[in-house]
Amino acid sequence: MKQYNNPIRSDWKKLTARASATYASLEPLAKEVFENVRLNGDASLSAYTLKFDGVNLDSFQVSPNETAAAESRVPQSLKNAIEIARNNILTFHKAQKTTTVKVETQAGVYCWQKKTPIEKVGLYIPGGSAPLFSTVLMLAIPANIAGCEEIVLCSPPDKNGNLPDVILYTAKRCGVTKIFKVGGIQAIAAMTFGTTTIPQVDKIFGPGNQYVTVAKQLATQYHVAIDMPAGPSELMVVADETADPSFIASDLLSQAEHGPDSQVLLITTSKAIAEETQKAVLLQLKNIERKDIAQKALDNSKIIVFNDNQTALDFANQYGAEHLIVCVKEEEEFIEGIKSAGSVFIGNYTPESAGDYASGTNHTLPTNGYVRQYSGVNLDSFLKAITYQKITKEGLMNLGPAIEEMAAAEGLQAHKNAVTLRLKSLKK
Repeated sequence: MKQYNNPIRSDWKKLTARASATYASLEPLAKEVFENVRLNGDASLSAYTLKFDGVNLDSFQVSPNETAAAESRVPQSLKNAIEIARNNILTFHKAQKTTTVKVETQAGVYCWQKKTPIEKVGLYIPGGSAPLFSTVLMLAIPANIAGCEEIVLCSPPDKNGNLPDVILYTAKRCGVTKIFKVGGIQAIAAMTFGTTTIPQVDKIFGPGNQYVTVAKQLATQYHVAIDMPAGPSELMVVADETADPSFIASDLLSQAEHGPDSQVLLITTSKAIAEETQKAVLLQLKNIERKDIAQKALDNSKIIVFNDNQTALDFANQYGAEHLIVCVKEEEEFIEGIKSAGSVFIGNYTPESAGDYASGTNHTLPTNGYVRQYSGVNLDSFLKAITYQKITKEGLMNLGPAIEEMAAAEGLQAHKNAVTLRLKSLKK
C-alpha cells in the first residue's frame, strides 16, 4: 500500500478520488438486451442465459422440490449461523418501524403520514465464486418486515443450471416468494418489464458487476426504482496508537478480497501503526485464498498519516467511506464528528465482517462517495410514505385566506377559486 505523510488539503481531492468507472461503453449492450427482453420475454432470457451463462434451462423458476433438496444439503452448523444472523437482522430492522405521525397544524387542520410497503420488489444476488447468501438476509428480511406482497429473487445459474444450496435455503427461510435462475443484464430487464415467467417489480435491490450496475441505472428510465448507485466496495480504517495493527490488516484484507477494484485505506496518527500494519498485511496476505485479487486491490489502496485526529476526521468526511472503522482513544468525540459514512464500526473488537454478516445492521451500502446523499438499505427502503390531510369547516375558515393570498400571488386563479367557493358557502 502506498503511504502518504501529512498531505496538504489541496491534494485531498486527488487522494479521495475513486477509480473513474465509465459505463458508456456498456450502455449499448444493456439497451439491446433490455429491448429484446421487452419484446421477446422468456425467449430472450433463454438465449441470453445460454450465451452468457452457458446453460440451457427448461425452467427459470426454482421449484419447491429444488428448494427442499437444497435445504437438506446445507450443513446444520451453517444453518445455525444463518439463524443467529437472521435473528439479529430481524431485531434491528423491526426496531426501525415507526407509528403513524398525526398532528393538528392549526385549529381544524389535521395532517398525518402513514408508511405503506412497496408491493413488488426484486432482489438481485450475484453469482460467481462467492455465493452471497448474506445479501439475501440483508434484503429479504426488511422486505418481509415491511410487508412487501411479492419478493422476487434473481441470481445467475451455474454451468449445471443450479443456484447454490445456501442461496435457496436462505431465500426460503427469509420469505422470498419466487426464485429465478436468471442473472446479468437480462435479469434486471426481466424484473423491469416482466415476462410470462418473471413478474415486473416496482423497485430493484442488490449488488452486481458493472453490467448489472448499468442495467439498474437503465431500469430507472422505465419507472422502476433502485436501491442506490453502486460501485466497488471500500473500507477506511482510522486508527491511533491504541489500535492493533494485526486487526487493522485483517480488516483491510477482508475488504480487499472482494475484488481487484475494491479500495481500502488506513488513516492514522501514528507512523508506528502505519509501519506495523504494512508488515501485518504482507504476512496475512500469504495465507488467504483470494490473495491475487486482494493484492490487486491493495495496489490501488493507501495509508495516510496525519498529525492529529481532527485532520484525520476531516479527511474521513471528505472521502465518505462505505465502511468506516474507528479505533482511536477519543472515540466518542471522533464519532460525534462523522458526517459521511455508510456504516461505522467502533473499537478494536468490531470487525467490518460483523456488519457484513451477523451483527444486525444492513450491509447494502452506498459507495463511491454517495454516502453524502444516500443511506444504506434499511426498513424505509421498502416503504413509501403517504401524507393525508383533513380540514374542518372551522379549519378552512382560519386557513383559507392565507391560501387565497398565496394562490393569487402566484397567478393561479383556479387554485384561489377552489378555496373562495368553499368560504362563500360557509358564510351563507
